[in-house]
Amino acid sequence: MRQKLPTTEQRSKIMSKIRGKGTKLEEKVTKALWWRGIRFRKNVKGLRGTPDIAIKKYKIVIFIDSCFWHACEIHGNRPKKNVDFWNKKLDRNIERDMEVSEYYHKKEWHILRVWEHELKKDTFPETIERIYDFIRDAQIKET
Repeated sequence: MRQKLPTTEQRSKIMSKIRGKGTKLEEKVTKALWWRGIRFRKNVKGLRGTPDIAIKKYKIVIFIDSCFWHACEIHGNRPKKNVDFWNKKLDRNIERDMEVSEYYHKKEWHILRVWEHELKKDTFPETIERIYDFIRDAQIKET
């Protein structure tokens, strides 16, 4: 049986509820890191790109990129309606991600981008371990 697509009004209502910070996924990640003793700031507006996790002392920024908004090549799907708008929007997001990453690399910060799909149930522990190791390695390099 084919799934019925939402109407334009229903889609608009769904999209309006999406938030860029304080997401369940972000909360799950930050809680796991906090329990491991990592101290950080969330959604730091003073830093370029508003990183999801930042540790200024060690020049560390971490971005948790959603598969839809950041156009994941594996799971990102582009809407079939209003194609020009969405292509322009998502392409600009990809471009902005590259600009932000380049900015931090030039400033010699430690930057990590994690895809939403890497934080699903079956790969969550390994991904948290990778983030934890990334932070610890960066802290060692900065001391």
